[in-house]
Amino acid sequence: MLGVGIYFFKKNKNVEDYYVGGRSLGSWHIGLSVVATDVGGGFSIGLGGLGFAIGLAGSWMLFTGLIGAWLSAIFLIPIISKISVKHNFFTLPQIFEYFYNSKVAMIAGIISAIGYIGFTSSQLLAGAKLASATFVEIDLVTALIIMGVIAVVYTGIGGLKAVIYTDTIQWIILMSGLILIGIPIAYNAIGGFDAIRSTLGGEFLSFSNITWQQIVNWGITIIPIWFVGMTLYQRIFASRSEKEAKKAWFIAGLFEWPIMAFMGVTLGLFSRVAFENGMFAELGYAAGSVMDAEMGLPILLNTVLPVGLLGIMLSAYFSAILSTADSCLMAASGNVQTDILGKLFNFKTDTKSHLRSSQFITIGIGVLALLLASVMTNVLELMLYSYAFMVSGLFVPILVGLYGSKPNPNAAIAAMILGGSTTVALVIANIKLPFDLDANIFGILTSAIIYFGVDSLYKNNNEK
Repeated sequence: MLGVGIYFFKKNKNVEDYYVGGRSLGSWHIGLSVVATDVGGGFSIGLGGLGFAIGLAGSWMLFTGLIGAWLSAIFLIPIISKISVKHNFFTLPQIFEYFYNSKVAMIAGIISAIGYIGFTSSQLLAGAKLASATFVEIDLVTALIIMGVIAVVYTGIGGLKAVIYTDTIQWIILMSGLILIGIPIAYNAIGGFDAIRSTLGGEFLSFSNITWQQIVNWGITIIPIWFVGMTLYQRIFASRSEKEAKKAWFIAGLFEWPIMAFMGVTLGLFSRVAFENGMFAELGYAAGSVMDAEMGLPILLNTVLPVGLLGIMLSAYFSAILSTADSCLMAASGNVQTDILGKLFNFKTDTKSHLRSSQFITIGIGVLALLLASVMTNVLELMLYSYAFMVSGLFVPILVGLYGSKPNPNAAIAAMILGGSTTVALVIANIKLPFDLDANIFGILTSAIIYFGVDSLYKNNNEK
C-alpha cells in the first residue's frame, strides 16, 4: 500500500491529479474502488452480524446498495459529468455553489468535512479493534497507530489515484480471502449443509425472514448516500468520461448484490451454526449464551483458520476497512482544502505549492482522525452524528438542485440545518419512532417540508 502511495507521489503533477486522478480513470478501477469504499469494514462485519442474526435475508441490505448505485448511474451521473467537465469541479459542495451560491457551498463543505473526519476515525478504530481482539499481544493503541499511519501516509502522499489503485488491490485481497479461504474452510469446519439444516431453522435459509420496516430503513439510509457522498462525486469527476462513470456504477452495484451480500451473510450464518454447536465454548461463548451477533464472524475465523491462513483472512478484512478509511480521508481533505480554506484564502489550484499544501492538509486531517479515534470516543460519536446530519440534510437540496426549477439558497440552508438536526435529535433522544422506522426518514421528510415551505414563503413575498 505504501509502495502505491510513493509511486503516485512521484507521478502527481498538480491538484487535479491529486484530488480527481487527472480525470482519466477507467470503469473497472473506479467501480472496484466505489464498492470497496461502500462495502468497507463496517458493512463487512455488519453483514456477518446479519447472517448470524437472521440468515440469508440479511443480504437485502446490500440490495439497496445496488438500487442506489444504478439509480445514481441513470439519474445523477449524466448531469454531474457534464457540469464537472465544463467547470472542472473537485468536490460535492462546488455542485451546491453551482446550483445555489457560495454560502450554501461553504455550509455543505463544513458539514461534509466534519462527517468524513468522524467516519475516517471510526473505520481506523474498527480495524484496530479487530486487530487487537485477534492478536492479543497487540494493544488497541498500537494497532491503531500501525493501521492509521499506513493509511494516512499512502493517502496523503499519493492522492486519489493512490486511493483508487489501493482500493482495487484491497478489494482483490478481500474477495480472494473470502472465496478461497474463509467460506470453504468455514463450511468444512461446521460440517457442511447437513449441519446447517439440522442446526438452524428454515427461516435462516429464507429470504423473507425480515420485516418491511427493516428493508425501508436500509433503503432510506443507504440509497441517499449515493446522491450526497463526497467520495462518490470524486470518482465521477475522476472518470475519463460519462460512459465510463456509468459503467463503473453498474459494476459496483453488481459487486454489492449479489456477490458481496451473499458472501458476507453466508459467513455470518456459518458462525451461527458453529456457535449453536458449541464450537465457541472454549472462548466463553457456550451454546445458548448471549453473544453479540457481529462478534460471531471474527470468532469463527479465529477458531477454524490455522496460523497463516488466519493472517491472510484478517488482511482481507483490514483491506476492507482501509479501503473505506482512505476514501473518507480523501473526501475530508478535499472539503477542507477546496470548500473551506480555498474559499477563505482564494487558493489557485494549478500550482505545485498547492499540491504540496493538499498533501500536508490530508496528512494533518489523518493525524487528527487518529487522535480522535484513540482518545476522544465521545467526540467521535458526535462526528458520526454529523455524518447522519450530512445524509439527511443534503439529500433534498441536491435533488432540488438537479431537477428543480430556480433552486432557493435560503430554503436550501434551512433544509440542510433543520433536516439534519431532526435526524440527530431523534437518534440522541433514542425515542421509539412510529412503525420502528429509521430517524433518517423523518430527517429527510423534515428537510423536504422545510425546503418547500421556505421556498413558498419567498415566492409569495416576491409576488406581493
